[in-house]
Amino acid sequence: MSGRRRSRITSLDDFVIARALHVAAVVFWIGGVAFVTTVLMPTLKATERPEDRLRRFQQVEGRFAGQARLWVLLAGVSGLWMILRADMWSRFANGHFWWMHLMVALWTVFALMLFVIEPFYLHRRLAALLRQRSTSRGWRACTSCCSRLVSSQFLARLAGARDFSERGQNH
Repeated sequence: MSGRRRSRITSLDDFVIARALHVAAVVFWIGGVAFVTTVLMPTLKATERPEDRLRRFQQVEGRFAGQARLWVLLAGVSGLWMILRADMWSRFANGHFWWMHLMVALWTVFALMLFVIEPFYLHRRLAALLRQRSTSRGWRACTSCCSRLVSSQFLARLAGARDFSERGQNH
């Protein structure tokens, strides 16, 4: 096998692997957030007393947070790898790829939430609400924030996938 052909296959393989990792990360990330928003929160609202909802949510969310951080980090790293590998920086200057800006912005919001706001602020704030027994206010804030983030991320991914497939991009 010639060196040029081997190089082309290796180049294709690492991009395909990065894309597969990116898609898997996004599926698990958004799927997990959608589960929390559409299944867990309504279930807690229906089955838990108002004063117990926030505490129970924190118990479940604590088990999910590590996975969410992994998937968000993997989505960011694989997305950046694909941009670097395929030299797609010019897309950020082209209005036809508006969805890339949106995905990066939403990824940034989630990354800040998971790696900065949640561990350094939100946990303390929720603990204070639990001590004050003001759990209904904390619960409403939690559900409202999750619903908005899931909806915006889903719409951005949908728009990006639709635009990407319509253009028939190679990468």
